[in-house]
This record gives sequence, structure tokens and C-alpha cells, in this order.
Amino acid sequence: MSVLTVVLFTACLILIGALAVAAVAGKLARLDGATYPAACLRAAAAFAAFLTLAAAVTGALAAVLT
Repeated sequence: MSVLTVVLFTACLILIGALAVAAVAGKLARLDGATYPAACLRAAAAFAAFLTLAAAVTGALAAVLT
């Protein structure tokens, strides 16, 4: 398997994970009684937090493994 394949597969998995986290955060916010705009803001914040965490972990692993 080439390096490009691994990178693209990992990027797809991270994106799917971020979308799942955002969907769950939005749904939980809506069940808690938040308005639709507020639930969307919470979902966007969760999406951004997941991507930030994934980038930080990737950077740390790259620094350790090289």
C-alpha cells in the first residue's frame, strides 16, 4: 500500500469521525432544548475541536516517529 493511500484513508476516517461528532453534538444540544441555530453552533464547535485534536495528535506522532 502506498503512502498516498494511507494518508487519504486516514484523512477520510478523520473527516467521518468529525462529522459524526458534530452530528451527535448537534442532536444532544437540540434534545437539551437549544434552538436550531444554537445547536448548529455547538455542532460546528465540536467539529472544529475534533479536527484540532486530530491535527495536534498527528503533529505529535510525526515529531515522535521521525
